Amino acid sequence: MAASSSGIVAGLTAAALATVGYLAHQAAQTLPAGLGGAAPAGVTPAAGTSKAPQVRKDPAALPGDSGKGARVVYSLRGDRVWLVAADEAVSRTFEVDPSTVDPAPGSYSVTSRSNTVTGSDGVPVEHVVRFATVDGVVIGFSAAVDGSTAPAPAPTPKVRTGGIRESRADGDAMWTFATIGRKVVVVR
Repeated sequence: MAASSSGIVAGLTAAALATVGYLAHQAAQTLPAGLGGAAPAGVTPAAGTSKAPQVRKDPAALPGDSGKGARVVYSLRGDRVWLVAADEAVSRTFEVDPSTVDPAPGSYSVTSRSNTVTGSDGVPVEHVVRFATVDGVVIGFSAAVDGSTAPAPAPTPKVRTGGIRESRADGDAMWTFATIGRKVVVVR
């Protein structure tokens, strides 16, 4: 009887292993690309890259390619600004609404400031900090006096505006931090 029961156990074990193997194969076939399995034919991982899943970075984290020293960092893709002190400490970070014209990535300096003016979209703005010009369009940070953050729709679709809108509180912080000559670093 012992011989027949060990044969049954062996048969059940083999069947269980085959089922687990089949289910594992099915699960691997439904994984999104890059989440497991072998790389496609002809593709080899770059030297020094990890096969571990990539952890998404904190969107509020200061970009690594943003320079050194006291500066304003503006991310075009993230629509975010960081005010960075000389000791590399971020004193404030906040989201902004972009203008219709973007400056190219690079390093700039604050060239002019205005306490209150009318923006290129016709909205009264305050704490304007200008740092670039693109094809005749002046680019700068500003806060709408009425507290709105999104720039007003341009009177005609072809009007190009350079105001990067921030909240009034963020505009106050920018105004205090970004004096004439302060470095502004634009990153993708």
